[in-house]
Amino acid sequence: MSGGSDDAQVFSVSELTREIRALLEGHWSDLWVEGEVSNLRVQSSGHQYFTLKDAGAQISCVLFRAAASRNALRLAEGMQVKLQGELSVYEPRGQYQLIVRLLQDCGVGALQARFEALKRRLHAEGLFDSHRKRALPRIPQVVALVTSPTAAALQDMLNVLTRRSPWLHLLLYPVRVQGQGAAAESVAALRALNHATEHGWPRPEVIVLARGGGSIEDLWSYNDEGLARAIAGSDIPVISAVGHEIDFTIADFAADLRAPTPSAAAELLAEDAAQMRQFWDQCEGRLRLRLNEVISRHERSLEALGKGALLHGLRHAVQRAEMDADALEQRLSESAQTVLQRAAEALLHCERVLAVRHPRSLLLEAGHRVESLGIGMAQSLSRSLERREAALSSRAALLRSLGPEAVLSRGYSMTLGEDGQPLRDAAALQEGQVITTRLQRGELRSRVEGRSAAG
Repeated sequence: MSGGSDDAQVFSVSELTREIRALLEGHWSDLWVEGEVSNLRVQSSGHQYFTLKDAGAQISCVLFRAAASRNALRLAEGMQVKLQGELSVYEPRGQYQLIVRLLQDCGVGALQARFEALKRRLHAEGLFDSHRKRALPRIPQVVALVTSPTAAALQDMLNVLTRRSPWLHLLLYPVRVQGQGAAAESVAALRALNHATEHGWPRPEVIVLARGGGSIEDLWSYNDEGLARAIAGSDIPVISAVGHEIDFTIADFAADLRAPTPSAAAELLAEDAAQMRQFWDQCEGRLRLRLNEVISRHERSLEALGKGALLHGLRHAVQRAEMDADALEQRLSESAQTVLQRAAEALLHCERVLAVRHPRSLLLEAGHRVESLGIGMAQSLSRSLERREAALSSRAALLRSLGPEAVLSRGYSMTLGEDGQPLRDAAALQEGQVITTRLQRGELRSRVEGRSAAG
């Protein structure tokens, strides 16, 4: 068998990679490349790793600490640069990369330039003005989350919201968070949620646009002009929770509030249950303290009056005031207990509502409804078929009673011409023609010998 490995040189992966590295480094030891900086990552060692890209391709680059210290230019995300260096291969991953020695600034990258231009234009229109911003509700009951249902950002928010505020009613509007069409889906989500009641949904008090971190390309759908205008035009307050704390998008400037991360947005919205209980305890403590102060003041006043000349004349009034003070204390204590009891009942009710609204319960209930509707549809279809069969039988009987067979059965006959068509006028016949008379049972053939006109 020819062409096998026995006659050819066989390389190990390491040997082949070293050969490729020697080929690249020997041929491309000094070259200049221009592109846009993306995915910049600075390690604690001082080495900088980034991607240099243009509209059609990208290449990995490394700027070691020693080379970085010799260059006054500091790299930044979206920067357009010219790089001088050499091609090399990182053997553990078999990846070719550019080892950078010199940097030259060519200005702001294309995406960054578009971002800045749109930001300036919308700012000049007043779209980002503070007076347009709407205040968020102190303790919202319904919150809408506009994000990808598979995103880690969604799980982070749900963990915070369910732990801190389990009574919250959450609406998830699933959208894509990057790529073509993602911005349009977010715009559609904002419009739908602003008309939530028309769709049979509870109206949200806050809308959160959420996405995890990424490069400027990953977050680009949130730099869309249409999305910015939809955010500014929303009747419901919008929180932009896109990327990490260092990431900024046009949506951040248009929104009523920018959260540094999705988890931070959840913490802003979720009132901690333990903190609420502590707040009510503090209110009760302040109420009791104030009540004791009022009672003490009245006791001192009564004591002062008791030492004066009006003691005997005012004894009854003092006793009445003491009873009023006792009654006031009782009412205030009962009122505080009522407020606390109502708060506890409201918390319990919210927990029950959350349990009822669990997806498992909703799916089970929907299954029962579908099964019930199926049985109802089958019964309705059966009744409809029975009615139609009865109507068809009735009409068939009517047709039979009106048909020629029924007429013949009553002793009548029907005369047909030579062409087999019923005869209606004797004047249409000629002497000698053969006619057929059809009875209930059988037929008669005759020849016309004469005719008479209708009388």
